[in-house]
Amino acid sequence: MGSGYSSSFSQSSTTCLTRYCATAPFQLQESHSNSLNFCSPTRFLEPRLHKSSKILIPKSPFSVFLPLKCAKKMQTQVEDSVKPIVDPHDIDPKLLQKLSYDALVFCSLRGLVVGDRNSEKSGTVPGVGMVHAPVALLPMSFPESQWNQACEVAPIFNELVDRVSQDGEFLQQSLSRTKKVDPFTSRLLEIHSKMLKINKKEEIRLGLHRSDYMLDEQTKLLLQIELNTISSSFSGLSCLVSELHRSLLHQYRERIALDPSKIPTNNSVNQFAEALAKAWNEYGDPRAVVMFVVQAEERNMYDQHWLSASLREKYPTLLHLAWFLLVNSPGNISLAFNTHQVTTTRKTLAEIDAHGELLEDGTLVVDGEPVAVIYFRAGYAPCDYHSESEWRARLLMEQSRAVKCPSISYHLAGTKKIQQELAKPNVLERFLENKDDIAKLRKCFAGLWSLDESNTVKDAIERPGLYVMKPQREGGGNNIYGEDVKEALLKLQKEGTGSDAFILMQRIFPTISHSILMREGIPHKEQTISELGIYGTYLRNKKEILINQESGYLMRTKVSSSNEGGVAAGFAVLDSIYLV
Repeated sequence: MGSGYSSSFSQSSTTCLTRYCATAPFQLQESHSNSLNFCSPTRFLEPRLHKSSKILIPKSPFSVFLPLKCAKKMQTQVEDSVKPIVDPHDIDPKLLQKLSYDALVFCSLRGLVVGDRNSEKSGTVPGVGMVHAPVALLPMSFPESQWNQACEVAPIFNELVDRVSQDGEFLQQSLSRTKKVDPFTSRLLEIHSKMLKINKKEEIRLGLHRSDYMLDEQTKLLLQIELNTISSSFSGLSCLVSELHRSLLHQYRERIALDPSKIPTNNSVNQFAEALAKAWNEYGDPRAVVMFVVQAEERNMYDQHWLSASLREKYPTLLHLAWFLLVNSPGNISLAFNTHQVTTTRKTLAEIDAHGELLEDGTLVVDGEPVAVIYFRAGYAPCDYHSESEWRARLLMEQSRAVKCPSISYHLAGTKKIQQELAKPNVLERFLENKDDIAKLRKCFAGLWSLDESNTVKDAIERPGLYVMKPQREGGGNNIYGEDVKEALLKLQKEGTGSDAFILMQRIFPTISHSILMREGIPHKEQTISELGIYGTYLRNKKEILINQESGYLMRTKVSSSNEGGVAAGFAVLDSIYLV
């Protein structure tokens, strides 16, 4: 799942900028929409901005306004701002043309691709209508200290999600008012409530998470935007972007003078595969499959197929198959030495409802295949539930003994409202005992408030540019920014209902850098901001923790004047980091 950025500068506060591009075959292009809307690639090429002789970077609004009264005291670190590793304007046009060409070849040969929205079958038929994924041409500089910090807290967040998920009373109580005004959250809570009533226990609990951060320009603090517990996307393609940038730096080392080893190793797809395989292993049925729950038209299917391929290639079922044959068919012992592989299948929610059944022992069978692990790459947004059929499928899966990634409780633990509740004083102590761990998490919490806090709401109306208004939604494109925050809050006050469907968050103002963004085969030199996502994998069987680790990263970069930031939603490009 892509996430929406909780920061950036609005178009009104950002000066117009010139789009410098290389000479033929890469011609000068000016963007019609600074949101990098991948849904409509042609909009990226239409003229809108006025030309300027130079690029001006606006100062952080925190240098103008008084500091926010956040839930935690603002901290500062004495550290210089991170400077760009390469100024795109210093790159020779001929070199830019070569870099762009080689990047496109790499994407084509290595499968760094997505479905083309201009192709009717690109979301349903693999290999038809592919285009290179939107990428940055060179990596983004990032301070090593904050990188280490983000990696260090990943296992703590993993453990936090697991413990919160086991506190059904906390989840139900914290979201009780939200469900009254948000039908989607209400349906999720309804399923959760049914599981509590039958005392459904998830003995094997699997989490594939991603915690998203921005580096605040003024304080140099690494601040968390959100924690994703469902459909944490791009574990496949993000690895390839790191390889792309490392390859380009190797090839052009004499002309760019950057050290490829400064790009951290990114093994997220294999670590996700390892967690899925071990969960399958704990389930204990070598005949069972890992089922990907997908959307009917999925143009980001190749990111998912990379994960399926890693499962097939790296995790054969030799030992389990041998055990199964020894017990059930000792006369065919020679078959025990045939290497079989973890099998994956892809189903929509509607297909699961139509072809799924629950056996008496809790086994979920879909199209005649028992399911060991359910991996959700859909089901995180209302648009995935077209009818009661999809909700029946979600309930059916939750009732089964298959390992869910995520379970309904893990899903709820990742909602915006729970994020806001956990930021309150003394709430983390309900779930964690280690004071150092608690302090590390609080250090990266941004200001978060409910709309019950009248003083904060009043301030947000007076200074809307310093806040982001977030609904209980995933996937990017849902947040409210700028003057729209003021209008939305005034409307809610007038109507007297609906405020529990939102939270307020401190708006983060990251450093603006210069980048070269590649879309539709064309490089664009832009003013950009970036968001770092750290993947985490977690697997527990009863009381035994089998996996709890940081598992790679996702870097997303977008034009600084765009508010939202999801790649799949069309606002950002894939990037990697260069440690400084």
